[in-house]
Amino acid sequence: MNELNVRSEDFENEFQKVLMRGKMDIKEVSKIVQGLLDEIISEGTEAILRHIERFDQWKPQCFDDICISPSQCREAYENLDQKLKDSLHIAYDRIFAFHQKQKTKTWLDMEENGTILGSKITPMERAGLYIPGGKAAYPSSLLMNAIPAIVAGVRDIIVCTPTPHNEPNSLLLAALHLCNITQIYKVGGASAIGLMAYGCENLEKVDVITGPGNIFVATAKKLVFGEVNIDMIAGPSEIGIIADSYANPTYVAYDLLSQAEHDEMASSILITPSKELIDAVKAEINRILPTLSRKEIAGKSIANRAVLIWSENLAQSIELMNRLAPEHLEILTHNPFEHLPYIKHAGAIFIGENSSEPIGDYLAGPNHTLPTGGSARFFSPLGVEHFMKKSSIIAFSSQAIKEKGEFCALLAKTEGLQAHQQAVLERLKK
Repeated sequence: MNELNVRSEDFENEFQKVLMRGKMDIKEVSKIVQGLLDEIISEGTEAILRHIERFDQWKPQCFDDICISPSQCREAYENLDQKLKDSLHIAYDRIFAFHQKQKTKTWLDMEENGTILGSKITPMERAGLYIPGGKAAYPSSLLMNAIPAIVAGVRDIIVCTPTPHNEPNSLLLAALHLCNITQIYKVGGASAIGLMAYGCENLEKVDVITGPGNIFVATAKKLVFGEVNIDMIAGPSEIGIIADSYANPTYVAYDLLSQAEHDEMASSILITPSKELIDAVKAEINRILPTLSRKEIAGKSIANRAVLIWSENLAQSIELMNRLAPEHLEILTHNPFEHLPYIKHAGAIFIGENSSEPIGDYLAGPNHTLPTGGSARFFSPLGVEHFMKKSSIIAFSSQAIKEKGEFCALLAKTEGLQAHQQAVLERLKK
């Protein structure tokens, strides 16, 4: 794994490479994805069926073949181990309770002259959720994407997920039943994004698409943005840890590995002023890694994308981490809350040694669909607001138009818009 020392003359050049960790070369991918999207636009269902045969190694004969029925989901839920069923319910309840607090309401404000201004909050009518299913199936991603939509009051929730060899994941089916989702389609990758964005003869297009995915999914979301809204363009998962000599090296090692086992392209980054901790964490990673079921994936991630940075002090650790703007940020220091005010950019912040990042992945409550690759500088976690839209409300009173009309007309005249000007002046003739 890579080690950097801020005292090194070449540190800044090496750190710039870490800052570029989320950069995706989508030029060639864009051509491929645009071709797939164009086929869906022109051919609809036929293109979708052909793409599934090509990418998921099974051959649906018609659109009904790619549908997952509510009864199939219910059966999976009923056959689920009780302990696992309880775990799903605990996660659902905590995620729902957290997102319920995010919901905003329509508001109106009346001025003294009788003018009413406000904002009307309306849920999206149709939301499309993409749930990955390639290297692994992620029922947790279903909960994290579906529950905010449910809280928002979305009328129709559509789920697309890849099912290689036509083998749906039973735990995902159970989670779909728990969320009472009935429109589920066995299609993945860019094709799923295209289906939800453009629709076909069998399915009406959605208004917003959310959910993580690989570079093809991310590129497709970028290309369809404007046709529909999207949550964000996310890349490989990542974790940043700020720690001092107080931190438990075993905890740190497991938390770094928890991201590494996601994907070979995942990034695990530790910044600490303690060289002793770096050495101890390295030893723990080398001890733990061979025991993991996904050791090959995690091993490639650690070898190529993990970075251990030896800083001068905690203040510098925070400064460097703010430049990284990580998806997940853990603060494992003696007094972690005292550093919170200085954190500027992070998707989710985990404070203290009991707040392991996997707790956030599954059942802490906040959403685990987070900005990656430094985009936490301008993107926020997925939330209820992604499934709602605002309409401004303007109701000018007679007194208000008399008081403000001439000023408005003058501004319109100055911009050379005569009809705008006259539309206001006509009302002043009353």
